Amino acid sequence: MTTRNLTIIVLAAVISVSAHAADKPKLTLDEFFNYVDYPAIRISPDGHGIVIETERADWEQSIFRKDLWLYRDNGTQEGTLTQLTRSGHDTDPQWSPDGLWITFLSERKAADSKGKDSTEGSDIAQLYLISPNGGEAFPITEGEEEVHAFAWSPDSRMLYFATRAPWTKAQKDAYKKEWKDVSQYRAAERGDTIFSLAVADAISRHLAAGSQAKDDAEDDKASDATPGSRALAGSAWKVQQLKASPDGRRLAFVTTSISERQEKVEEFEIFSVDLASASPDRPARQLTRNQAVEDEIDWTNDSKHILFQVGIGSVEGKYIDTQRRLYWVDADSGAVQRWGADFGGEVSRYTLKPNGGVFATGVLGTEVQMYSQAQPSASFSPLTGWSGTYERLATASHSPRIAFTYSSLQRPTEVYLAESFEQLRQAKPITAFNKLFTERDLPQGKPYRWTADDGTNVEGMLIYPPGKFDTKNLPTFVFIHGGPAAADGNHFEADWYQWDRLAATQGWLVFEPNYRGSSGYGDKFLMQIVPEIVSRPGKDILEGVDALVKAGIADPKHLAVGGYSYGGYMTNWLITQTTRFNVAVTGAGAVEHVANWGNDDTTFDDAYFLGGLPWEAQQRYHDEAAIFQINKVRTPTHIVAGANDIRVAVSQNYLLDHALHNLGIPSTLLIFPGEGHSLSKNPWHGKIKVREELKWLQKYGGVTSKPE
Repeated sequence: MTTRNLTIIVLAAVISVSAHAADKPKLTLDEFFNYVDYPAIRISPDGHGIVIETERADWEQSIFRKDLWLYRDNGTQEGTLTQLTRSGHDTDPQWSPDGLWITFLSERKAADSKGKDSTEGSDIAQLYLISPNGGEAFPITEGEEEVHAFAWSPDSRMLYFATRAPWTKAQKDAYKKEWKDVSQYRAAERGDTIFSLAVADAISRHLAAGSQAKDDAEDDKASDATPGSRALAGSAWKVQQLKASPDGRRLAFVTTSISERQEKVEEFEIFSVDLASASPDRPARQLTRNQAVEDEIDWTNDSKHILFQVGIGSVEGKYIDTQRRLYWVDADSGAVQRWGADFGGEVSRYTLKPNGGVFATGVLGTEVQMYSQAQPSASFSPLTGWSGTYERLATASHSPRIAFTYSSLQRPTEVYLAESFEQLRQAKPITAFNKLFTERDLPQGKPYRWTADDGTNVEGMLIYPPGKFDTKNLPTFVFIHGGPAAADGNHFEADWYQWDRLAATQGWLVFEPNYRGSSGYGDKFLMQIVPEIVSRPGKDILEGVDALVKAGIADPKHLAVGGYSYGGYMTNWLITQTTRFNVAVTGAGAVEHVANWGNDDTTFDDAYFLGGLPWEAQQRYHDEAAIFQINKVRTPTHIVAGANDIRVAVSQNYLLDHALHNLGIPSTLLIFPGEGHSLSKNPWHGKIKVREELKWLQKYGGVTSKPE
């Protein structure tokens, strides 16, 4: 090829890229935060209806709206998508097995006099019914205790639900008289009661509401119990999820801590209730006894086994953390068996196949693909789909159709419907709430690999500024994921936690390392974080930066670092290990481990990561803590925290800011009132967080582009 021809080709490529950038405007901060998420999707038994939960920012009300939408078709024509609820507080939809009703939880206040949904929240979730054929939703539970979990009976005649054990008015009055407003930490906690409620009776009571006055004698009853409900069983712990067996004989439930702090693994187990002899005086049968935190239960079609997942702890023996796994337990013998044991990555989600077996999503490297397995002893077989990330899965009991969410680096998340698992590539999108992102000049990305000092292969993602894919010598922002058992890859996300596309749009090459401790690379890789909770992954990250600089990809004069949660841990540690970063942005990250262990709501995995409890591994708690090396920091650091965070207490962020202020290092600290770890209360908090982080990167990072 001649030099002239090569020049023409290069020039044409440059013109093409420039024309592409001119065709599509860059993404703005405001547009970014109007992204719509899909927390749940459920397909109807016949496969022709899909109820979709959406979550989006409501800037006027300063809340994240959670509404339900309904997709319907007749199997031959294009379907329609209509809004089912409008309260902004509706979650966890489920179809009745006969397809006639949709139930969901809602924290809305009671409907107004015209029957319209209230947009104000009550903070007490109750169970609601709505017909997929139209009409208003109405509550079928009531009281001062929120509904924690619910399930349908297989014949659709009964609903089961769990609340904290209700008190009578006399009990509440006596407690208030003795304790006033004093909080009894742990001592005042109480477990759950599981109730049954006849659906026909609940509907009749709703229709007859207001026609009968309450009997004064009810003051002596359990005043928080829903009228017409029957207590079936009690639990010493909080009920996280309920599932009725397909044969209608048993009810399974999985428990969680009453205080919602993970302090003892014994509080997380699977139980079953024999519905023929159910009584709150008769203990439920405990099916699992292990060192694991079980969740996501479901019965197999033959009612013989209960499937469940474990992401923390071990089913097989002494407590360890591995990648997320799938198991089932025999409902009679209690024997446990693992599914997907031959799969090297993480089994992130699963759903039942109509004819037996499971579909599952598996994290392997930077891809999250769909797999099929007929039985535990069979192989975990990949299905033929698109490159990218499959997430929420839903199957129909009487149809081969499958619904799911899908995204990739440049394809924002939407809900898709496939006629069968063999036709994944022909799946059609049934939502388009994030269409605007396809009309913007989005960053491109690709995986990047390097070798650690001990010979281990490590991988991450590179997200390039729009129009600069594969360009060299770029200012580089090392953006560290939380977890640590998570991974960055070929997916689309746009929120306060994952804002790599905004950073790239403002001129940064974003480097997202999947350091030791990340999912998708095998259990050994994940467990090598123990007991070097920050120092081992810290080496992986810095070696990745070295590799990028050596390859001429990253500009060594313009390096930044940041992350939230465990990404905050790592950021806080790394700025004590090197002065090469011009700027840092950190959030909800610990700087020491003793107080963090005491305040954290996941204490047993903290102790696992550090090789023991604080008094058992004192030196390790010291050596892996950033605070004891904080005098080495020279990096201007921006810090954020939720005021009510119990995952990483806000005191850790005050400690970091105070230390940096004492040392004369430029720092700033933003505290978001009312927020926990997930910043899920007020969308303005997340938007302000990222807006100010981008300004901080610009101020100290040497990148001249400004937030739009």
